[in-house]
Amino acid sequence: MKKKPGMKNRNLYFAALLCCIGWMNAGAQTVLTIEEAVKTALENNYDIRIATNELTIDKTNVSLGNAGMLPTVTANVVDNNGIQNSKQTRSDGTVNELDNAKNNSLNYGVGLNWTVFDGFRMFARYDQLKELQKLGEAEVRMAILTRISDVMQTYYTVAQQQQQLAALDTTIVISKQRLELANNRYTIGKASKLEVLNAQVDLNTDTTNLLRQKELYANTKIALNQLMARDPQIDFSVVDAIELDKSLQLDALINLAQKQNPQLEAQIINKRVAELQLRQVRAGRYPTIGINTGYNFGRTESSLGFTTQSSANGLTYGFTASLNLFDGFNQRRNEKVARLQVANSQLLIEQQTDNVKSQLASAYQTYLTNLQLAELEQKNEEIARQNLDITMEKFRIGTIPTIEFRTAQLNYVTAQTRNSEAQFQAKLSEVALKELAGNLKF
Repeated sequence: MKKKPGMKNRNLYFAALLCCIGWMNAGAQTVLTIEEAVKTALENNYDIRIATNELTIDKTNVSLGNAGMLPTVTANVVDNNGIQNSKQTRSDGTVNELDNAKNNSLNYGVGLNWTVFDGFRMFARYDQLKELQKLGEAEVRMAILTRISDVMQTYYTVAQQQQQLAALDTTIVISKQRLELANNRYTIGKASKLEVLNAQVDLNTDTTNLLRQKELYANTKIALNQLMARDPQIDFSVVDAIELDKSLQLDALINLAQKQNPQLEAQIINKRVAELQLRQVRAGRYPTIGINTGYNFGRTESSLGFTTQSSANGLTYGFTASLNLFDGFNQRRNEKVARLQVANSQLLIEQQTDNVKSQLASAYQTYLTNLQLAELEQKNEEIARQNLDITMEKFRIGTIPTIEFRTAQLNYVTAQTRNSEAQFQAKLSEVALKELAGNLKF
């Protein structure tokens, strides 16, 4: 039974696809999913690990002792010794003289000092330490969000390049089929040697493009391995199907950003830190009161003198109080500076809010445009494929010249490339929007 011309074209097309699939399976050791890539990066990425360690430092600093609320207890030992040639003349004219006279003084004990009131500075300091911990948490979230975005963008870059490889590999299959047909036609005298040479040149060009694409593909995989902080030589392939989220709405993204954008959150925390710093500065207007107590032991020995040995021990206690009466107007100046820092922090919040809204609005418009382009290019690729099928059959039966077939072939490759690029750009727009909203999930 004789096959229909259209059936031959479909068989060739499916053969090219099977060849691409076989190449992908042979060249890749494992298939890396986006979930696995992000998970590995979160566990290994150096920036995230550094930010996590910085957060641990902030948590460690949140303590009553660091805020100045707890007393300090110290143990002291002072031991002084001396050897002197001594001579003493008394009021009655008697002279006492001793060479190498030994003198010893030993004091030791435990003392406690506690500032019980400092104008509420210690309470403001403690609250500030807790806010700094929150700032550290926001910075960790920012680092995580940034790394997830980097990983996703690089992952989808690999996916796009993998699609490009498949497209170029399909082109190689078609070009080889064209060269075979040209040779057959030349053998039976239906084509000139020029047609064979043109087919060979085009095949060589396609092979060159494929090799360059393989290099770019390999280098991008190395970059993704670096983001995941693993051996750059680990080979893998990715899931090259790019799924787009077409449900994003600008108003919902703005609302999420106002709650979850880590940069905006950091500015809000910085304002709170500035307000607590102002409270600490204002504490300078109040007195500082402290108490102290201790228990000490003392012993003194002398080889010459009325008293050759003495010792004492007992409890000491007392309190101190101080009030700044005048410091050259520095208190007033410090308070003014602190109030300006609070005002600046509020301006930074408003500026960051406007920046986020503007970035979201611009990125959302790009997102909508890219979605439309992705849909258009997908249809365009299908049209180009149908055109190639028809052109290939006409070339097989010799009704069109080589140049027309090559044009159809290049149009199909270009359509594949543009479709892949459109899907990729739409995905990047989606990732950028979710990153700005602080809601980047995978």
